[in-house]
Amino acid sequence: MRIGLYPGTFDPVTNGHLDIIGRAVKLVDRLVIGVAQNDDKGPLFSTAERVEMIKAEVARFNADIEVRPFSSLLMHFAEELDANVIIRGLRAVADFEYEFQMTAMNQRLNSDIETVFLMADPRHQAIASRLVKEIARLDGRIDSFVSPAVAASVLAKVKKG
Repeated sequence: MRIGLYPGTFDPVTNGHLDIIGRAVKLVDRLVIGVAQNDDKGPLFSTAERVEMIKAEVARFNADIEVRPFSSLLMHFAEELDANVIIRGLRAVADFEYEFQMTAMNQRLNSDIETVFLMADPRHQAIASRLVKEIARLDGRIDSFVSPAVAASVLAKVKKG
């Protein structure tokens, strides 16, 4: 069984993330979406909220998908899952430089787990969770970047302050 791990902060999950998920499920028998508990980034949503948000969003896919939080080293989490593949999405050259370094380090930690890069669909290349939050905070429209449910959650959080 080929198990893929798609890790990220997903704060919030965007249409770009969902595009990568939809394509990743075609490559693996089971996809685990690892929601990083990265409080250093000052997330808008708690880890539990992000997990639930992603679960709701991936319900549309007819695939074996599990959503789990993690706070350990990525490779330790991948080993715990018996993952064969780590899925990463790339939007631009800047993403590649960072991902190239991470992949090299991960390869040194466990050479049995491959990293697969999926290029973002051109319609989604500019979408970044950070920018979605900034646009929402400045009263801009985010409905073309996230699903209606996610947009409502982001706007509710932003209005709370």
